[in-house]
Amino acid sequence: MNISHEVVVVGGGPGGYAAALYGAAAGLDVALVEKQKLGGTCLHVGCIPAKELLETAAVYRTVAHADQFGIAAGLPKVDMGEAQARKQKIVDQLHNGVGKLLEGRKVNVIDGWGTLGPDRSVTVAGGESGDAAVTADHVILATGSVPRTLPGFEVDGVRVLTSDELLSITELPGRAAIIGGGAIGLEFASLLADLGSEVTVLEALPRILLGADDDVVKMLTRSFKKRGIQIRTGVSVDGFRHSGDGAVLDIDGSDPLTVDAVVVCVGRRPFTDGLGLDTAGVKVDEGGYIQVDEYCRTTAAGVYAVGDVVRTPQLAHVAFAEAIMVVKHLLGESPSPVDYDRVPWAIYCHPEVAFVGHTEASAKDAGFDVATSMHRFMSNGRAMIVGETDGLVKVIADRRDDGTGGRILGVHMVGPWVTEQLGQGYLAVNWEATVPEVAEFIQPHPTMSELFGETVLSLTGRALH
Repeated sequence: MNISHEVVVVGGGPGGYAAALYGAAAGLDVALVEKQKLGGTCLHVGCIPAKELLETAAVYRTVAHADQFGIAAGLPKVDMGEAQARKQKIVDQLHNGVGKLLEGRKVNVIDGWGTLGPDRSVTVAGGESGDAAVTADHVILATGSVPRTLPGFEVDGVRVLTSDELLSITELPGRAAIIGGGAIGLEFASLLADLGSEVTVLEALPRILLGADDDVVKMLTRSFKKRGIQIRTGVSVDGFRHSGDGAVLDIDGSDPLTVDAVVVCVGRRPFTDGLGLDTAGVKVDEGGYIQVDEYCRTTAAGVYAVGDVVRTPQLAHVAFAEAIMVVKHLLGESPSPVDYDRVPWAIYCHPEVAFVGHTEASAKDAGFDVATSMHRFMSNGRAMIVGETDGLVKVIADRRDDGTGGRILGVHMVGPWVTEQLGQGYLAVNWEATVPEVAEFIQPHPTMSELFGETVLSLTGRALH
């Protein structure tokens, strides 16, 4: 079967389906090739299932501390089978929704493995749609990523797990080691600890959560330790061995750690296996990422790549942004390249972390004369009402001659619901707003977002509280 389209997208995750939907909305004739389920990692073994299970943990915390609000509920019990069923129901609803959106916009979804060939051709095989040869004016590669593993740690889904396996567990480990102190590792550490597991985070770097401001990391570390989560930084895991019903980790310079499960969270690698990049003249870097320019163009004419297959932040919303930019570019419009230094980050551990733009340290390294302001949630009325006062908001600005803040360079938060509060900070940083401009915004009272307003206001040299 030979098919011709204006655009063919290879991969149905966030970058792929976003490109297909946005392109179809712009009037393009689009085909999307996907062998696995539409929605990709984010929907099936990433963002959505992880956050659903983290919400289960939040409900458990709420019920466990209900007596503080005058509600005698007793100690709750976790039913992971029911939690997994609810998670799957949400995933299935969203999966069906993506399919209906693509159908409604008349995107030709082709089931099968896509292999890129010369002159913007894609060969599809192994799927229910049957073998096909697809040609297009433009090809967008969006095949996503898979978890990285460690030598000697054979993933069996019982003793050694990646994020893929952990999100489907029906029994909680009594003791768990999380290898990796990035966003994924910290979310899983928080989830397991809330539901009753004894958790240790092992990070090879000197600190957890690169990209977040030092004050945010310190606050998060203290909060984790109060909840019994052990964090060991600057350590390397030298070996792993089975021991009875558990596992023993040999740690450089430290006593061995015995656990029931090891969760490997050391990042994700681009999934380009069998994609045919060499044949098509698409170059990759040493890490296996597809090389692209600022408009996500590869080294092959008419071929773009977006999402986790390129060396940009591995976030669904970044893939969305890249997909939209690519469609605009191939339409001959003049989109702005994605500014990866100003991407919003959201980590859904407890307490939550959210940030955008410079940290205090990176702003100084960039040559700015920095002014900072920091306020804590312990003085925020809404935080006190909901019983979540661990956290802070920190704003980094370019210092004016009078010592007050000028342009806002970064906003970093840790605390209750901060993933929902970052919007103001993101707009301020990306629109290069100044402290006096943002300080005039009226913050509704009582809300968590007041703390951002207070933090900015204090950079004017005057403050309320």
